[in-house]
Amino acid sequence: MNAHFPGSVVLEELVRDIRAGEVTLESLVDGTGDRSFGLILLLLALLGLAPGTSTLAGLLLIVPALQMALVHPRPALPRHIAHRQVKPQHLAWTAGWAVPTLRCLERLSRPRWLTVQEAVRRLVGVTVLLLGALLLVPVPLSNILPGLDLVLIACACLQRDGLLLCLGLLAALVLLGAASAVAWRAAGIALSCWVA
Repeated sequence: MNAHFPGSVVLEELVRDIRAGEVTLESLVDGTGDRSFGLILLLLALLGLAPGTSTLAGLLLIVPALQMALVHPRPALPRHIAHRQVKPQHLAWTAGWAVPTLRCLERLSRPRWLTVQEAVRRLVGVTVLLLGALLLVPVPLSNILPGLDLVLIACACLQRDGLLLCLGLLAALVLLGAASAVAWRAAGIALSCWVA
């Protein structure tokens, strides 16, 4: 598959190529080739934005994030997950909301890098892991900003857009800094109440 095709085209072609019957998660990863990390991140980020599913998305992000940090060439799913079957209609439904999201982001992005250095992949993996941890925070609407940033990073990975990736990483730095400040303040208040 042409590396310069937009991610939305890659996803549409993947759905179009699937014949009647069930496909496995492993075949979906194979079908997206070297863009499989970006596609998995996008789907999990969109899941993280949905009400009530951010905790699940945060937990599921651990596997691809660690594999990116360890510079795996592509996602390696656990066997019992890799061979799990997905009905074509479920895949078509997922693509139905993932493709329009990608198209909106693709208006702002284009390929601005073709090779990913190991250090960058490690940084992206660690960043995704930390943003995934923010999705686990049990505070209403606290999943919105990390989820949106994960969508931005996923689109940058799908589009090979270094500029968009830099913006996503910068936004992550601000989010993680703000979350750390809030946690530090909350710990200080809890400690002062405990001492008093």
